Amino acid sequence: MATTGRTYTIGGTGLPNVERFRWLLGLVVPAALVVIWHLSVTVGIFAPHQLPEPLRVVTTFYGMAVSGELWGHIAITIQRVFLGVIIGVAVGIVFGTLTGYYRLASDLFDPLFQSMKNIPSLAWVPLFLLWFGIGESAKVLLIAVGAFFPVYLNLSTGIAGVSEDLLEVAAVYDLGRIEELRRVILPAALPSLLVGIRGGVGLAWMFVVAAELIAASQGIGFLLSDGRTLSRPDIIIGSILLFAFLGNLSDLGVKEVEKRVVTQ
Repeated sequence: MATTGRTYTIGGTGLPNVERFRWLLGLVVPAALVVIWHLSVTVGIFAPHQLPEPLRVVTTFYGMAVSGELWGHIAITIQRVFLGVIIGVAVGIVFGTLTGYYRLASDLFDPLFQSMKNIPSLAWVPLFLLWFGIGESAKVLLIAVGAFFPVYLNLSTGIAGVSEDLLEVAAVYDLGRIEELRRVILPAALPSLLVGIRGGVGLAWMFVVAAELIAASQGIGFLLSDGRTLSRPDIIIGSILLFAFLGNLSDLGVKEVEKRVVTQ
């Protein structure tokens, strides 16, 4: 039976039913996990000192939000991540372009970066303490390291994989190297760059935890560490959930930018 392709709407607004409520599907699994979490504590599978009830976590963080303490921690963490991402993305674009476009640069730098990308975030902490001390620069630069590698790897691979047909077009128009990069190669590698930025933002949120172990007195990572020191599982779990929420929020933002740029 042939379909008419008709879209069913609500209230004559012209919006499809499915598309209007599709975002709710993303809440189903988290809501189910919260229910399982609550039941696990209620029936005694987990002791309250191991896993607090969801309401206790909400109450704790609501009190911190009302007092203003929570917003300070969130603001400083977002600031560190933002600055780290800006630096990491900028350096990643420079080296990704160089190694993707110039074979000599790839031979010189790529083996080093391929090795360095496997170093865990916590392994950088002693070195950054030695080099930069306990100030903000050490934290921001450590986050920048996390944001750098996905951008570098994706852009370098994207530029190296630009179609030969596009390069032939650039040769036909006798474009110089700079013009070829600006008008042909970088636009062709833009989707790869955006994927790299998205990965870099994700890694930045992972690296900020290690960064905020560097003698921090503020930040969600500090809050997480403080909860461990005080044996406060409500603060620990709340901090983890905050990282998950803010990381997902930033990922959605980058994803939206990627969608708008690529589809133009």
